[in-house]
Amino acid sequence: MSDCIFCKIVAGEIPSKKIYEDDDIICFHDIHPAASVHVLVVPKKHFSSLNELDDPELAGKLFLVVPKIAKMLGVDGAYRTVVNTGKGAGQSVAHIHLHILGGPRIGMPE
Repeated sequence: MSDCIFCKIVAGEIPSKKIYEDDDIICFHDIHPAASVHVLVVPKKHFSSLNELDDPELAGKLFLVVPKIAKMLGVDGAYRTVVNTGKGAGQSVAHIHLHILGGPRIGMPE
């Protein structure tokens, strides 16, 4: 999609602080982190939301890569994985993505 910021990141048109990439997925740091570790796991193929994801293999791969990334970031002992679907649920970019959050919440006491 030409106006999708994540598609532009995938295409290399917008820089990101990338930490993982393979043929199907890119993972990079969130620009507005809610925890000391906050990264996004994004499929390279555009799907507007979880409601439109119709590729079972890609869906599985998205979730199977999460523990690998959490381990790379040193939060594999405790982390949250979040998928927001729709603006009312907090999805701010219309391209499915998973959030991996670990460590203390920013601005919150431990």
